[in-house]
Amino acid sequence: MLLTPRENDTRNRVLDAAERIVQHRGVPALTLAAAAREAGVSKGGLLYHFASKEALLRGMIERLAQCFRQQFEAVLATVPEGPGRVARAVIAWHFGIERAQVQEAERSAAIFLAAHHHFPQLLDPVRRIAELIREQLRHDGLKPGRALAVMAACDGLFLNHVFGMYRPEGEDIAALHETLLNLLEPA
Repeated sequence: MLLTPRENDTRNRVLDAAERIVQHRGVPALTLAAAAREAGVSKGGLLYHFASKEALLRGMIERLAQCFRQQFEAVLATVPEGPGRVARAVIAWHFGIERAQVQEAERSAAIFLAAHHHFPQLLDPVRRIAELIREQLRHDGLKPGRALAVMAACDGLFLNHVFGMYRPEGEDIAALHETLLNLLEPA
């Protein structure tokens, strides 16, 4: 889940700074003043874009949701048409994460947790992306429940990684990948 490159404008510098703060120092360290300092902008410059901590978190989540949507659509575009196309894209998206991209995924998780902790409704843009994918999976031409099981398994693996509970490697990754692909039997 590599986030898309961002322009080096003030708004994105502030969002990048806020993400770094949340990931490395935790939600309590995220203040408007800290984000301005980390971004190298004046507090007035930050306030021009984000009037409150909630607005800053909203900006982080909205940008993240946009990146997720772009990433998924890019992966989906590479998957051949046919039954299970969306489920194959979900698998490719999850298992296509390279070591260099793990930090981006962990930063995403930090943003999710920060938003959920302070203002759970801020996750709505990400929830909408997940619902769009689930809706596509419901009509993916597979036996009932199989495509949704793939998404649930990939989401579970992501969350297990985020919380450091289970980080499969090597043979385990290969076995999980193969097992999920085996679920993609057409209806």
